[in-house]
Amino acid sequence: MTDPGQPSAPTRLTAGRLALLAGMAALGALATNIMLPAFPAMARDLAVTPRDLAWTLSSFFIVFAVGQLFVGPLSDAFGRARFVLGGLAVFVVGSLICAIAPTLRVLIVGRAIQALGACAASVLARAVARDLYHGPALTRALALVMIAMAAAPGFSPALGTGMTLAFGWRSTFVLVAIAGGLVALHYHRTAGETLPAERRRSARLGSVARNYAGLLVDPRFIAPALAVSLVIGCLYSFFGAAPAILMTGMGLSSTGMSIFFAATVLVVFGGGMLTGPLVRHFGAPRVALGGTLIALVGGMWLILQAGNADAVAFMAAVTIFLTGMGLVNPVGTGLALEPFGDRAGIASALLGFLQMTCAAAGTAMIGTLSVEPATAFAWIVVSGTALAALAFFSLYARSGWR
Repeated sequence: MTDPGQPSAPTRLTAGRLALLAGMAALGALATNIMLPAFPAMARDLAVTPRDLAWTLSSFFIVFAVGQLFVGPLSDAFGRARFVLGGLAVFVVGSLICAIAPTLRVLIVGRAIQALGACAASVLARAVARDLYHGPALTRALALVMIAMAAAPGFSPALGTGMTLAFGWRSTFVLVAIAGGLVALHYHRTAGETLPAERRRSARLGSVARNYAGLLVDPRFIAPALAVSLVIGCLYSFFGAAPAILMTGMGLSSTGMSIFFAATVLVVFGGGMLTGPLVRHFGAPRVALGGTLIALVGGMWLILQAGNADAVAFMAAVTIFLTGMGLVNPVGTGLALEPFGDRAGIASALLGFLQMTCAAAGTAMIGTLSVEPATAFAWIVVSGTALAALAFFSLYARSGWR
């Protein structure tokens, strides 16, 4: 008997399919990071402080997190295509509202609409990957998608710097609107519906609630999902803190910060490319735990630098953290989704909710803790990665590291 959670036939992992999945998954990060170097110009034009602009990040993450909880189960019931294309249309509208926003309040509203559309594309990128692939192919697909996702926060600040200098900060939102439209066109032409009718599930409230409750108490899901989310929360806290740490605290220009962000792509790329051979040799659980421990070492080095505004040492510690993150993110995501192919939309939605909740908490703590941003970021990384390592260890120690 065929497992209803597995694809009915093998699907080849092509460059075009990877580009589509990566584009869907990366839109949210692109929309956020491309505007970071423009914060000073945005603050001047909107007559607010750069710290006030943190609300454009937190509001985005909150809507992104909650929206996924609805998109996931609805796509399990009615299919992926209508929600992918509808979400991308909403994303484009929100981006254009941001581009013409006359006040901070309108900008926050536009960012919330942007997030609603981006969350659909992001959560369904993982669900579509689980529809099409399983086993090693799923791990490889997710690893390559996560590498491509890293390029969005890595290169988008440089892109944002250039766009802001040439055309003003509003042009960055026009650019991401165009990107959303291109992803929608690519999806319409090449993917279509990936969830056949016989594999769909009920969207009744009671059924959805039972599925979410079941995942929350299933250690196969919640341990890797929570661990990945904590590490992602640390990553987004860095995005929120980077302008204050690198530009205000360490005197880097927006160009210098953009170059550093671009260099981080190579680090995450290297970590992601290592996941395949490492998983084959050591097994996914050991690689996932090892990645969190590497990230923890980076956090501990950040703690030791407290009060020392040395850009080279700070960037080196962040690089170690990113190396670990590059390992744990695709492997942990694959571990969380692999057993639940029959409810990939709901599982991906809950995973995305946990990730964006941790991201919102991390960025909020950067702005509210009564310490310097670099110190706040260091403690967030140490706390988050230590808890992530504990989550992996507690699960896989009981299961014999299978």
